[in-house]
Amino acid sequence: MARAIAIIVARIIFSFIFFMAAGFKFADIGATADYVAAAGFPIATFLAWIAAFFEIALALAFITGAFFTEASLLAGIYVIFLAFAFHGPSHWQQNQAEFGFFVDHFTFLAGLLFAAVHGPEKWALRQSLLGKL
Repeated sequence: MARAIAIIVARIIFSFIFFMAAGFKFADIGATADYVAAAGFPIATFLAWIAAFFEIALALAFITGAFFTEASLLAGIYVIFLAFAFHGPSHWQQNQAEFGFFVDHFTFLAGLLFAAVHGPEKWALRQSLLGKL
């Protein structure tokens, strides 16, 4: 039972993080687009909207357990992309805190990979395209 509770708590935490990230984007999509543009990406407003809706989809997958393995893997790819795009080595000289933000993304990746392998546990919609890894 402790395993199931731990996994449910982790799912809630993952969901909360992605719901919160999307909420910040929706609250000021212009500021998000400016941040995306500052990182050198074209069509920044479009990408900001895509990111916000993608984060909602991830949050829903984590909270329901549907497509959990796929969501965990996609979220892992996403957070590593974010680490390099927005906190990578080119940012470290301007602000040493960026290195910490960069490394934090890898600890998040570790949790997501662990989740992908172990699945959503109980109280989950068990839809999956990949099945168990």
